Amino acid sequence: MKVNQLATGIIFSSLLISCGNKKDDKTANVKKQDPPAVVDVLITSQKTITNNVEVNGMVVANEYVELHPEANGRLTYLNVPEGNFIKQGTVIAKVYDADLQAQLNKSKVQLELAQKTEERLRKLLAVNGVNQSDYDNALNAVNGYKADIQYTQSLIDKTVLKAPFNGELGLRQVSPGAFVTTATVIATLQQVDKVKIDFTVPEQYSSIIQKGNTVNVTIDALKQKATKATIIATEPQINQNSRNLKVRAVLSEGKVNPGTFVKVTLSAGADAKAIMIPTGCIIPDDKNKIVIVVKDGKANYTKVETGVRDAAFVEVTKGLNIGDSVVVTGVLFVRPKAAVKVRSVKTLEQLSNQ
Repeated sequence: MKVNQLATGIIFSSLLISCGNKKDDKTANVKKQDPPAVVDVLITSQKTITNNVEVNGMVVANEYVELHPEANGRLTYLNVPEGNFIKQGTVIAKVYDADLQAQLNKSKVQLELAQKTEERLRKLLAVNGVNQSDYDNALNAVNGYKADIQYTQSLIDKTVLKAPFNGELGLRQVSPGAFVTTATVIATLQQVDKVKIDFTVPEQYSSIIQKGNTVNVTIDALKQKATKATIIATEPQINQNSRNLKVRAVLSEGKVNPGTFVKVTLSAGADAKAIMIPTGCIIPDDKNKIVIVVKDGKANYTKVETGVRDAAFVEVTKGLNIGDSVVVTGVLFVRPKAAVKVRSVKTLEQLSNQ
C-alpha cells in the first residue's frame, strides 16, 4: 500500500512540473513578441529650396607687413606713433651708422685723389708721356673707389627703416636705444582702408566661383550685420588635403579689423524638385546614410544620398520618392522589417519649429 502511494505521488509531482514548464514556455513566447514601435512620419514632397552655401572666412588687411630693420645695431632714432596713419616713405627707425659714415668719407677722399691721378695720367698719355698700363691702373683705382662708395652707401641705407606703403601702425615692440637685429619686429603696418575676405569652399562648388561675383558677408554674428564682397581671385589649385578651394574677395563697405571671423554666404542656384528631410532622421553608417521608410506597416531601412543641408534639414538626392513615409521620431527604437505604429504625420513646418 505504501509503495502505491509513493508511486502515485511521484507521478503527480512530474505532472505538476511538466505543466509548470509549459506555462513558462508560453510566458517566454509572449515576452518575445514586443509591441510595435510608436513613430511619427513625414510624407516626402517636392520643396523649392535656395541652394545657399555658408562657409567660414577671415578678414585680412589689404597690405600687411612686419617692420624689421635690415641692419644689426643700436637704435638711434625711433618714430612709431602707435595706431596712427603714416605715409609711404616716412622714416620709422634708424640704426647706429657712424662707422659706416666714416668709411664712406674715407672712400670719398681716396676717390678724389685717384681721380686727380687719373686726370694727370690721361693728359700724359695723350702725348705719349706715360705707359697705357699705368693709366689703366689709375682708371681702375677710380672705378674701385666708386664701387666702394656705392657699397658703403647701400649699407647706410639699410640702417634707415621707412614705411613701404600708406597704412596704420600697430603697437611698438622696442624702445629707443635698444640693440636690434634683422629678426627684431619694430611694429606692424597695415592698410585697412580696404580689407579683403579669405574663405574656402568645397571643390564641388568651384564652378560657381567666378571673378567679379558678389557674396554676402556677415561681419557680426550677434547683430547679423551683413554686407557685400566682390571676388577678385582664387587659388589655381585645390587643396589636396581638405579638397577645398581658397577664394579672396574685397569688402565693398564697412570698417572691419583684420583677423575678424566672418560668415560668407554664396548662392549655388535653386532646385525645385528637392526632397527635404530632418537631419536627425538619418542613421549614419560606416559607408552609407540610411533612413527608415514605413511601408505596409513595417520598417524598411533605405540607403540615401544627400546634397544641400542647413541647420535642420538636408536634401535627399537619391533613395527616396515623392510620397514615402519617412520615420522622423523614434528612429532608435525601430528595427529592420519590424512592425511600427504611426502616431502622427508631421510637416516640415512643424518639425522646423520643434
